[in-house]
Amino acid sequence: MAARALPSLATLSVRERRVLAIGGAIAAVLFLMAVVWPLERGVARAHRDVARKSAELTWMRSVAPELAAAGPRGRAPVSLPLIVLIDQSAHQAGLGASLAGSTPNGSGALSVQLQHVPFDSMVAWLARLQQQAGIEVTAARIEASGAPGLVNASLDLKRS
Repeated sequence: MAARALPSLATLSVRERRVLAIGGAIAAVLFLMAVVWPLERGVARAHRDVARKSAELTWMRSVAPELAAAGPRGRAPVSLPLIVLIDQSAHQAGLGASLAGSTPNGSGALSVQLQHVPFDSMVAWLARLQQQAGIEVTAARIEASGAPGLVNASLDLKRS
């Protein structure tokens, strides 16, 4: 079977050329919507993140001498309720939006639920809680939340 050559644009009827032009325009619009627009949104989001992180770095550099002069922090006051301490520290660590709830769990323990939290940030936060306030994780259930690097976690926390 011999291969047929495609007709040239000049041999197409006016109607066929019009359909081809409209189809090409629709394909171009769909390409822009499917490929270019999401890329542009991602770049804009990255620029916002860089600006926010630059501002945080500037702030951190401005308070670093004051923190260094204050010396190492001791443990958090025992009088501060655990639920308040966890809430404050989660917000300070930038995890406040991920904090889905907390429930007292008897004998001074607290069950904390986090949704769509960056795993690395959560681990750093838990390490700071242990070092600065003597709060340890007694049980944890961590599951992927769908997006890379984000998890849902249920943590049981208790003062050591």
